[in-house]
Amino acid sequence: MKIDGTAYRSIWPGADGKSASIIDQTRLPHEFVTVDLGTLEDAATAIRDMWVRGAPLIGATAAYGMAIALTRDASDAALENAHETLIATRPTAINLKWALDAAAAHLRPLAREERAAAAWRFAADLCDGDVAVNHAIGQHGLAVIREIAARKPAGERVNILTHCNAGWLATVDWGTATSPIYQAHDAGLAVHVFVDETRPRNQGAGLTAWELGRHGVPHTLVVDNAGGHLMQHGAVDMVIVGTDRTTARGDVCNKIGTYLKALAAKDNGVPFYVALPSSTIDWTVSDGLREIPIEERSAEEVTWVHGKRADGTLDKVLITPQTTPAANPAFDVTPARLVTGLITERGVCAASAEGLAALFPERAPA
Repeated sequence: MKIDGTAYRSIWPGADGKSASIIDQTRLPHEFVTVDLGTLEDAATAIRDMWVRGAPLIGATAAYGMAIALTRDASDAALENAHETLIATRPTAINLKWALDAAAAHLRPLAREERAAAAWRFAADLCDGDVAVNHAIGQHGLAVIREIAARKPAGERVNILTHCNAGWLATVDWGTATSPIYQAHDAGLAVHVFVDETRPRNQGAGLTAWELGRHGVPHTLVVDNAGGHLMQHGAVDMVIVGTDRTTARGDVCNKIGTYLKALAAKDNGVPFYVALPSSTIDWTVSDGLREIPIEERSAEEVTWVHGKRADGTLDKVLITPQTTPAANPAFDVTPARLVTGLITERGVCAASAEGLAALFPERAPA
């Protein structure tokens, strides 16, 4: 995707062969800042403190973190330490564990002197694979948008609501939920996106709106609680969201508030789609409500907000009484029964064990 005409990925290897560079997403939308990750702790901090976010990008950053660590020390102990350090940064996103387990399995059998170079190749290949997968998701999702557009009066726009950021900033490129939108826009279809602000981190307001605007996609920011109202009045033709973990039977774990959008969509007959790479499917988990750990983040994310003052300076302000406690569950689980379909790199399927097994028979539980 492009930022002011310049093509970017969300992570790329440094020219020195010892580091990786990222876009610091905590500075968006007011400042565009890139950061070099030169140590294992840099990579861990980037994931833990959400300089990078989104399940696919977290996995890619972890892979580069492994390569950075092994460039300094390629011993067995260093490899295991890097794996343990990085996997502890975020408990919910399955891509983190998937990427680290795959990297470790690939690197452990290699001679010590071969590991660093192999780790860098692994990270690069993982990123290229993510781009290809997300483009394929977009192709399959584009077909869904075309079907909806064909049922509307000629020239009338397709209104899509999304929650959180499942855009190219959450992946290496294209995004998951946004890939069909970008491809529809680029194909000349009239699309418009209602962007949930997505409290408390405001990923919709700060990231989704920013990247859609940079690409020229028409969009409108709405507060999180407006989605049901818009659906009641026929203003939403479809919902597309991403996911941090999907169970083998189609339950979807995504940013807190996704479940409420699915309920509103079901009540108003609005199609509710989830776009996901197969790497986010946890084939070992069946019941999302009982088996997926939900990350509880700092209360400060709820009680404080970051923004830009009228004089242009960046600041954060307290919006609650000083002594008010706050809970901050970062995700919720949307049961498969509320999901119209799962948009994957292999096609669209029902949110069910049978639907997923039909697309991925080699990975589905026996």
